[in-house]
Amino acid sequence: MGFSDKLKAYSQLMRIDRPVGVLLLLYPTLWALWMSTGGHPSSDVFVVFVLGVWVMRAAGCVINDYADRDIDGSIDRTQARPLATKAVSPTEALGLFVALMLIALGLVLYLNPDLLWLAVVGALLASIYPFMKRYTHLPQLFLGAAFGWGVPMSYAAHNQALAADCWWLFAATVCWATAYDTAYAMVDREDDLAVGVKSTAVLFGRFDRLAIFLFHAATLLALFIAGSLNGLGNWYKAGLVVAAIFAVYQQWIMRYREPSKCFDAFLNNNWLGAAVLFGLVLDYTLI
Repeated sequence: MGFSDKLKAYSQLMRIDRPVGVLLLLYPTLWALWMSTGGHPSSDVFVVFVLGVWVMRAAGCVINDYADRDIDGSIDRTQARPLATKAVSPTEALGLFVALMLIALGLVLYLNPDLLWLAVVGALLASIYPFMKRYTHLPQLFLGAAFGWGVPMSYAAHNQALAADCWWLFAATVCWATAYDTAYAMVDREDDLAVGVKSTAVLFGRFDRLAIFLFHAATLLALFIAGSLNGLGNWYKAGLVVAAIFAVYQQWIMRYREPSKCFDAFLNNNWLGAAVLFGLVLDYTLI
């Protein structure tokens, strides 16, 4: 395999060609950066966190594919992944994962060495999530915790206390990730059942859409409480209303549980997260 082919395989392994995952991780971090600073995040902190989100998402994809390297070839959607096709070896994948984690560590140390303990917790969450689907039907909760860990880090980066609003925002992220990753897991449910992989889609069965609805409702409630604790007003609430409309729309397109439509519902969460962020930024800008 030539250099360009190997570079392409590494790019695919890190999902550089699929930015929606970066956005789903970025939105809660941006919510936290705005809420923790009253709408005025530090430019240095903003840049470092955006870079950190990209690096950690790439690292998460690499370790996920490493964990699933023996089963991805049996699932239609994942059989072309670089580890499944052996375009990248397990050793190379682990080396790439370590390199990305070292870059993330460097970003944390550049920003504030006092964040190191929080970064270690975040790294552990990102590392163990892919393996949880072997042991529990709730790996999506671990994903939510990993995706939400940027929230307390954002508060700590601005020397803010990890008060109630921080943890309500974290809870919102966990619930939201569980909602959209359940829709994502519905795409592969039949294959997962065949190979013995656990997920919330398998756990909830015919109550999958109800579970997603409840997790979305919990997300919006937690966001509302976090906003209320920060004194946010009508623009923020309008953003939550638009987000709720997107959540209902997702229920509609998933009504027949067609895998392609479930995947569309997963992707639509990009707009749900953007609606919350847009309302949040407008509220701080126009007050």
